[in-house]
Amino acid sequence: MTTIEFEECSNRITTRMARCISPALFLGYLMLASSPAFSEESPAADSSSKPAVRISVEEARRQAEVLHTAMHATVQLVHHRYYKLDEGLPIPAAVVDEIFSEIAAEQDVELRWLAVEGQAMNTDHIARDEFEKAAVEALKAGKPSHEQIQDGIFRRAAPITLSNQCLKCHVPDRKSTEDRKAGLIISIPVAKR
Repeated sequence: MTTIEFEECSNRITTRMARCISPALFLGYLMLASSPAFSEESPAADSSSKPAVRISVEEARRQAEVLHTAMHATVQLVHHRYYKLDEGLPIPAAVVDEIFSEIAAEQDVELRWLAVEGQAMNTDHIARDEFEKAAVEALKAGKPSHEQIQDGIFRRAAPITLSNQCLKCHVPDRKSTEDRKAGLIISIPVAKR
C-alpha cells in the first residue's frame, strides 16, 4: 500500500467513524445544552466558564441516563461497524475517551470507564474508591445502575456490554462467548439539597 493509498484509507475510516460518533455526540450535547444550567442567560453559555447554576438530582439522573445510552451506543456501533483489529486503529473505547475529555472541558461532566468483568485494559479503569467498588459489585450482580450523591456531585455507574469482539482482549482466556460487562461512571455537579 502506498502512502497515498494509506491516507485515503485512513480518511475513509475516519469519515465512517465520525458518521457513527456524531449522532451520539449530538444527542449528548443536545441533552446537556437543554439544561437550565446551560441556558443562554447563564454564564455557561460562554464556553470559557463553568456552569454557575447546578441542576437538580432528578435532572442529573436523566442526563446521566441519556449520556450513558449515547456513549454505549457509540462504542458498540464503532466497534461492530468500523473497527478492524488489523487496521492499526485505536480501539473504540479509546476514541470515546477523547469525547469524554471534550464533555468534561465544555460541560463540567466527567465520564470514565470502569472495569467490572474481565481484564482492565487500562489501570485508570480500576475501581478507585468505595463508591466505585460498590458499583462493580452491583453491576456484576445484574443491577441496572448504582448511584451516589456526595459533596454536590451525582455519580451514576451503569453497565456497558462487552460482546464477543470485546472479549478477545478483555477476557482472552474465556471459556464461552457469553457477553460480559464493563461500566461507565458519569459524574455531574448538582444543587445541594
